[in-house]
Amino acid sequence: MLAAPALTGCTLMDLAQDCEGTDARVEELAALHILDSRPDEATAARGFEEVDAGCWSDSGDATVYAERTYAFPGTRADVAAYYRTAARQDGWIPAPDVAPDDLSFVKKTMNLRIVFLTAEVLAEEGHGSRPDLSTGAGYSINVDSYA
Repeated sequence: MLAAPALTGCTLMDLAQDCEGTDARVEELAALHILDSRPDEATAARGFEEVDAGCWSDSGDATVYAERTYAFPGTRADVAAYYRTAARQDGWIPAPDVAPDDLSFVKKTMNLRIVFLTAEVLAEEGHGSRPDLSTGAGYSINVDSYA
């Protein structure tokens, strides 16, 4: 662990400083209407009732993000159709160079992604077994932008 600063030229203090001054931008992303937009019957997943927002830094590039997670009893196709329409109405356009079935959009300097949750994804993120998210169409809606 002590060798990492010598190899990267960075200290933990340097990495933390990359996110300094990003609070207003984080709040701006967390307040985006698209994060609260959801299909009928979709509910905020238990334990994810609030927007998760913050800043993370990697190699000097600070990224601000905001995310909501929803449980939906319908299908992934229903969710995809909903967000293709909702994103377009909110000024988002499909991200360039992505597959037609990919749910990635851009608006100004922001990226929007809809990610369907599986048992494997939940386990990787430390959320364990969540039948409310791994059946039907559990998903998260994520917005990020460089700080």
